[in-house]
Amino acid sequence: MNIAIVGCGYVSDFYLQTLPNHPELKIRGVFDRDPIRLARFSQRNGLSAYRDFESVLEDRSVDIVVNLTNPKSHYEVSKACLEAGKHVYSEKPLGMSLAEIRELTAISLATGVRMACAPCNLLSESAQTMWRHLREGRIGRVRLAYAELDDGMVHKAAYRNWISESGSPWPFKNEFETGCTLEHADYYLTWLCAFFGPAKRLTAFSSIQIPDKTAEVAAADMAPDFSVGCIEFDNGVVARLTCGIVAPGDHSIRIIGDDGVLTVSESWDFGSPVRLRAMPHGLPGRIASRVEREIKRRSPAFMLTRNLPLARPARFKRPTAFPMDFARGVAELGAAIRADRPCRLSPEFCMHVAELTLVLQNPELYARPYAVESRFDPIQPMDWAA
Repeated sequence: MNIAIVGCGYVSDFYLQTLPNHPELKIRGVFDRDPIRLARFSQRNGLSAYRDFESVLEDRSVDIVVNLTNPKSHYEVSKACLEAGKHVYSEKPLGMSLAEIRELTAISLATGVRMACAPCNLLSESAQTMWRHLREGRIGRVRLAYAELDDGMVHKAAYRNWISESGSPWPFKNEFETGCTLEHADYYLTWLCAFFGPAKRLTAFSSIQIPDKTAEVAAADMAPDFSVGCIEFDNGVVARLTCGIVAPGDHSIRIIGDDGVLTVSESWDFGSPVRLRAMPHGLPGRIASRVEREIKRRSPAFMLTRNLPLARPARFKRPTAFPMDFARGVAELGAAIRADRPCRLSPEFCMHVAELTLVLQNPELYARPYAVESRFDPIQPMDWAA
């Protein structure tokens, strides 16, 4: 399956680093509207550089365009690719508004040209292992899920020194303007929607706690740096998702059932352990909980849990610089095209997740609680985790 990369900025190095995990994906060339960035990325990695975006669209050998442009350009680039008959894998978000995302989805479904969207950590060993144990009823009937996506006070970090392998700086201005919710909430929304099906209602709150993060972005242009939402799914499960760049770093998820709790501590690590803890019941359970709380008070690392063996695909080499296989989503789209089957990151699924994300970021623009409009067909687990 031949691919072309459009956008050679900070994240492109992570995709390139994990492409060797998927030898069926071949890069035909790369393009960036910044000629200096394009030359640096293509020459460093020995890749062909397209002279312009139109050349990418005209290259008949390209099956999938990987859209790694600025978030505000995702809609325009993806639409041009779909209309040119090119399948698209886009970095998140698909678009900056529901109208843009609905239009892209409608084009994809009407033309049969495939579209999928990051993140792909739903396809990770951690997510698939957790999902398998949910399907097997290891914790009984699920009642609640608590998901955290806090990254600490990023504006106090040395973010101006964050440089990718090919020399691209972390685009902090775009990040602060786009917002941590649009950038990160999908890392757990994809898990929750795949595990529990479509959401039917969302109550959200967001705010800007630190309006003066950097002189390069005016306070009026800052996106919310904190959001929290309660999501009710069709099957009755309720999830609370928190996202921000103020509170200390925490990328954990807990799923609570009648008989136990499943936990993953890091959504960005495809190999993060899945932990199972039995739910204490009755007087013995209450006594055990009190003992555990006292032990944890004295030793915070203590946990009455056990690790579950991770399901793994037949081939996978752990990335050296970042523990996520960024290219796995592109590979999933390619496999779906070859097999003529639904992609696990289908347009309908991606639109549903994007709808939730946009409401989380800007709840004041929508009714409270918000009745979710989009739907999607059930997502199939990975074959190696079935």
